[in-house]
Order: sequence, then structure tokens, then C-alpha cells
Amino acid sequence: MSMTATLAISRQPIAATLPVRRLPTLLVLAAVLLCLLGASSFVQPDQVAKAAVIKPELRAQLEGMSTGVDQSLVVTGASAVERNALIPLSSLPVGRLSGFKQIAPMAAGYDTALKCLTQAIYYESANEPELGKRGVAQVVLNRVRHPAYPNSVCGVVYEGANQRVCQFSFTCDGSLLRAPMARQWGESRRIAAEALAGTTVPEVGTATNYHADYVVPRWAFTLGKLAQIGRHIFYRLPGSYGAEGVFTDHWTGVERIPALDYGRLRAALDAHQNETELAPTATFVPGLTVTPEASDRHAVADVGGRLDTTTTWRMTIPDPGTISSGYRDTVTVQAGGSPSGAAASGEITGEAPGA
Repeated sequence: MSMTATLAISRQPIAATLPVRRLPTLLVLAAVLLCLLGASSFVQPDQVAKAAVIKPELRAQLEGMSTGVDQSLVVTGASAVERNALIPLSSLPVGRLSGFKQIAPMAAGYDTALKCLTQAIYYESANEPELGKRGVAQVVLNRVRHPAYPNSVCGVVYEGANQRVCQFSFTCDGSLLRAPMARQWGESRRIAAEALAGTTVPEVGTATNYHADYVVPRWAFTLGKLAQIGRHIFYRLPGSYGAEGVFTDHWTGVERIPALDYGRLRAALDAHQNETELAPTATFVPGLTVTPEASDRHAVADVGGRLDTTTTWRMTIPDPGTISSGYRDTVTVQAGGSPSGAAASGEITGEAPGA
């Protein structure tokens, strides 16, 4: 057989060389394979791409969403707690992501990632319940996997630290200049290590944002409220941006704490301390243990008949029958008898003798 003939034969489709009787078997195997994989594995690639693309306007909004007060606030203080309570929980799914295990303990960047995550937990939620601390850790790790945020732990934590608005307020308000308390730091470090090992908080789900309940940032009305744990309220991104399928990014493999402007941090800390020192303090005066108000209608030196509960003195009403001879003489005169002692001179009644 010539080489030309050999090449012609080799170019025939493989399926054509198979016996016809084997085709039904191949079709059955293909059908079984489709059933095993499931329809969800055949999502159109363009749909996934659309979900992962973050529009510029949304990215700009995210950059201005902080956990602190250095942002546009609707209200602060006690009234903020009531206002936050009026914001209903979102009807969007809370979502559930698998535990974050992308950074192995032996990886080169693990120690730095652990430090950054510990800082976030400590400075953002040192006095929160343990579940609240875990929620903060999960928000950080959720962001690592979301295309709208940096894909490293330190990158997420320190995002915006040297800009006008920092994502996590402790990175730009001077808190880092305060030495952490040993017990709370140790607890935060333990929770950070457990989060990096895959521990999750179902209540937080796919949340990427949170704020304290004593402030109401404007962005709270644009995201989906999921839950409140302690004083922190957790939110997910709207629509497909907060869906489980978007959290597909991977850790970059590099962790780095950025260089910080310590002059700015010191100025921010000093400004906060000055605000605390200038804040009105309660003034206490004898008989008045509440802060003076304009509605108080008494002179400065007038205690207004109020008791000073800060002292050990307590008002008592003595029995006049046991301490005053004048009282006894008065009772005697009223009964028709003769007064004795001081009462006879009028010192008690104020009247001249014989009047």
C-alpha cells in the first residue's frame, strides 16, 4: 500500500471506524455523565463573568464605606440605635461560603496575615462577644475572595489607610498607637487563627460590610442588612454582587503591611483625646447630684431641697419630745399648767411675759 493511501485511511473520523453496535452504549454513558455533573455545572461562562465584573460606580461607593465615623453619617448617638433598629432585615439570601483555608500555616505569608487579621478583630471588636469577633474576621476573609476588594488579608484590612477614608477605621484614627491589652489580644489572635483554618459564622454569611449601632452611615440603606451581633450590624452587597458565586477570587500569596503616615495617626489620636477632654463633664454640688440644666429654677447656692447622695449624711427628724424642754412646756401650758424655765421668758413663743 502506498504512503498516500495510508494517509488517506488515517484521516478518516474515528467514529466511522467504530462498529455501529457500540454507538448506543456510548450514548448511554454520555447521559449518565450529564446526570452526575448536574445542570449547575453548566452555567454559561458569560453569566459568571457578568456577575464578577464590578462597575466603576459601585467600586467608588465601596471605597467610601468605612466602619468608623470618617464617612457620611445620617445620625449618631443614642438615636442611631433606634434608627438602625428600624432598618429591616434584607430579603436577600444570607448565603453561605465554605471555610477560608487558602493560607496554610506553613505558607510564607501566614504570620503576616494572622497579624493583620488579629489587629482587625482586636481594634474593631475587642469588647464584643466572641461571635461578634468571629463575624469581623469573616467579613475580612469574605473580602479576600471578592473581586471588589484586595485579594490578601493585609490588603483588605489596610485598604485606604493612607487615604481620606479607610475601610477599617482603626488603621487611620490613631488606634494603632495604643498598645493592645494582653488578654483581648490573645483572644483575638486565637479567633483569627481559627478563621484562617476554616471556622465560619452562618449568621454573617456573605457579608462584606458592618458598622457599629451607634452610627447610621448613608450606605446602610443601600446594602442588605443580614444580622446584628453585639453592637455590630452586618450587611451584604446588593443583587448578584453579594451572591455566593461571586466569591471566587484566590489569595495572592503575598502579605504586606503598608507604610503608614504615623504623623497623621498621631494627629488623629491627639484630636480624639482633645475632644474627650473638652467634652462637658458632670458638675456635682452639695445637694445636687445631677448635671445642672436650664430648667432648674433655683439659685446657684440653693440646693433646692435635694439631698446629696454622694455623702454619708442622711436627713433625720428628731423626736421633739425627747430633746426640747420648750416643747414640753408648750404642751403643759396648752393643758392649763404653768410653764417653767425658758418658756416663761417667752423665748419659745416669741411673746413678752404677761402679754
